[in-house]
Amino acid sequence: MSFPEKPRSNLWFLLPISFGIIGGVVAYLFLRRDDPNKAKKCLFLGLVFMIVGIVFNIIVGSSIPGIDSGFNVNI
Repeated sequence: MSFPEKPRSNLWFLLPISFGIIGGVVAYLFLRRDDPNKAKKCLFLGLVFMIVGIVFNIIVGSSIPGIDSGFNVNI
């Protein structure tokens, strides 16, 4: 079954930018029939922002000095 393609608003890109892969999947599910090209771009954008967030967390987490496993607690 072929659905007619109708252009959707560019505001749909805010969903994957705000919520990462979850927003990309939601935008994809809403846009897949009306504008499949924009739906794929939203899904890809959500994936990219998820990967950027993971890399950023690794960089920030590894640069925090003074965290050791003992936390100076004697049991």
